[in-house]
Amino acid sequence: MTPDMFFLLSSVLFSIGLVGLVARKNLFVMYMSIELMLSSVNLLLATFSKVLGDASGSVIALLMIAVIAAEAALFLALIIHMYRSSRTLNSDHFDKLAEGK
Repeated sequence: MTPDMFFLLSSVLFSIGLVGLVARKNLFVMYMSIELMLSSVNLLLATFSKVLGDASGSVIALLMIAVIAAEAALFLALIIHMYRSSRTLNSDHFDKLAEGK
């Protein structure tokens, strides 16, 4: 496969994630959309690393995977706590937290 195909795939994955983040109200779907966007950035970094013949993009992608794993643990714990306290994952419901009610 050519690098252009990887660039195209990465942009399509990022676009799908962005649409999922903007269009959905469920916190879990929003989380999955963010993960999809981060994975597309990792694919782009690995592709640039391969094209340029430099290992720095792969190293950054590997470090980014570690950060994504830590973020996943925290975000899933937050989702579980929010669901147990309110029995919903609709993001409109949690606007009340910003109002102080």
